[in-house]
Amino acid sequence: MGESLLLITIITLIVLTIRRARPVILETPVIIQRPGQYHITLAPQLNRAQTFIEQIAKQFVQSHLPERDLPTQYFEVRDPKVFSRGLSFYLLAIALRGGVLYFQAVNPKPLQHDTDSHYKTLHEFSESVLQHHPLSEPGDKGEGEKLIGSVETIAGQLKIAVKVLQTSG
Repeated sequence: MGESLLLITIITLIVLTIRRARPVILETPVIIQRPGQYHITLAPQLNRAQTFIEQIAKQFVQSHLPERDLPTQYFEVRDPKVFSRGLSFYLLAIALRGGVLYFQAVNPKPLQHDTDSHYKTLHEFSESVLQHHPLSEPGDKGEGEKLIGSVETIAGQLKIAVKVLQTSG
């Protein structure tokens, strides 16, 4: 009797451990808001990017929070912990509007004929999210560089590769 109970307990613990070890990948978009701090929009299957994004927000606020808005910065992120529909990267846009950081993470569309298609995909999505938060009194270029520096610092700590996307025109 005692051996059966012990065996059932061990099997139950093993099953619970295995179930918790599997990452949960959400098939729906996720929106996370921290009023006065940040707003994150994650495309389906990108919920595991939340940790990276929240650490960027924390790093940027600790190092420097400009009083003026910042234009949107665009990144290609290669994070081995985030499985984006079998792709090796996802796209991330970051903007500062009214003292709130706005993050949008999306899956890339297949490349078309031009080299700017990832930038265009991300720019269009970001603009649709930020349409009610227009850029007013943009900060200087140095403040934007501090945002890029925060992204690169956190990426280096987490062993994530990031590339700044820019328009060629």
